[in-house]
Amino acid sequence: MTILSYVLAFLVAIGVLVAVHEYGHFWMARRLGIRVLRFSIGFGKPLWSRRGADGTEYAVSAIPLGGYVKLLDEREGPIEPSQLSEAYNRKPVWARILVLLAGPFANFLFAVLAYWVLFVAGVPALKPVLGEVTADSPAAQAGLRAGDEIVAVGQRETGTREAAVLAVLDELMNGGSIELQLRDAGGEMRSAALRVEGNRRALTEPGALLPGLGFDFWYPLVPAVVGKIVPGSPAERAGLLEGDVIVAVDGQPVSDFAGLVAVVQPKPGARLAFTIERQGATLSVPIDVESQREGERLVGRIGVQPAPPGALPEEMRTRERHGPFGALLRATDKTWDMSVLTVRMLWNVATGDVSVKNLSGPINIAEYAGFSARQGILAFLSFLAIVSVSLFVLNLLPIPILDGGQIVYQLAEFAKGSPLSERTQAVGQQIGILLLLVLMSFAFYNDLSRLFS
Repeated sequence: MTILSYVLAFLVAIGVLVAVHEYGHFWMARRLGIRVLRFSIGFGKPLWSRRGADGTEYAVSAIPLGGYVKLLDEREGPIEPSQLSEAYNRKPVWARILVLLAGPFANFLFAVLAYWVLFVAGVPALKPVLGEVTADSPAAQAGLRAGDEIVAVGQRETGTREAAVLAVLDELMNGGSIELQLRDAGGEMRSAALRVEGNRRALTEPGALLPGLGFDFWYPLVPAVVGKIVPGSPAERAGLLEGDVIVAVDGQPVSDFAGLVAVVQPKPGARLAFTIERQGATLSVPIDVESQREGERLVGRIGVQPAPPGALPEEMRTRERHGPFGALLRATDKTWDMSVLTVRMLWNVATGDVSVKNLSGPINIAEYAGFSARQGILAFLSFLAIVSVSLFVLNLLPIPILDGGQIVYQLAEFAKGSPLSERTQAVGQQIGILLLLVLMSFAFYNDLSRLFS
């Protein structure tokens, strides 16, 4: 049922965002007097279609990973002389470019609308207050301490943990030190600079940024109580039960769940003696630790998950909320910042300065879609906004099979004074397909690596 819900959430997300993108092309084409033959959500054989009073065929097709708007174009077949003025290829270059730009910018406007709804409703978040700081790490050398709140990174204010992480990542890609403004637990303000030596690219791998810098955000201690047992796991085979309290492993006291993980992870394949408290009795339970691959290394797992933590204290919570006009300004600013960050990430992936492991394919996107949908409508709307920004940026890349590549063709025609030859356009399309296949290969590989690690 979980997989089914993730697939359904993914299909809904793709359907909405593709419909928005293609409606942008459709709307602009109609405004410029170009006849639209078909508006399709999905590719392949139509599962449903209807012809509107405007003569356009509206369809939902079998392959749901995209969509298209088919315009009247005499390069695709003979056209009645009375319809030539409505043909796409007969329109001036500026009109064709506007039609191509309209799709990506519809995704941009959708993201603005989604963020506007979120900022009007109020976005709950956690303050960027530091928890543990690792000794001898860049954070420790910069003087960061547990309880410090990151108020700003560079020139950017950071009221939430998400904002702080994105700002740190942005500054990391700039090179040089990462300038922080901090407020300690007593309210005292001070500055600090994170200096990163060596391989910055390694810090850009998923999940590596904060551990690599040597700090994490504050979370309440989670007791070492078994909240859930993975079916077929070593814990289940050993007879552990939900509610068991793990107090020691091989005689080493365990104070919380993080301490349990710290003891078990480095010992894949070992047999460890777990001291358990169960209904007032103390038991010793031997468990064979399972080996699992995590990235480049093997780690130990016994297959237990913690009980849900208690509510976070109110002083750690924040909520960003604006009036309708203020929310519009904030939403536009947020969408633009996310677009610029996406462009910078893609450029740095291409130059090798950011790990290619950040590329995500449909499996990972489906997981995020399903997870956000289960969190509620606002979380799902936030997910849609992020993906819509990605579609805005990706479709403007100068790759011939995408809108950005078609815009390059139109600009080349304007400079040349005549259309590019069919041979040149065909070669460009082949190069574009090859580039997309390479990107998709990396994305699928990353998805499968995450899935099976």
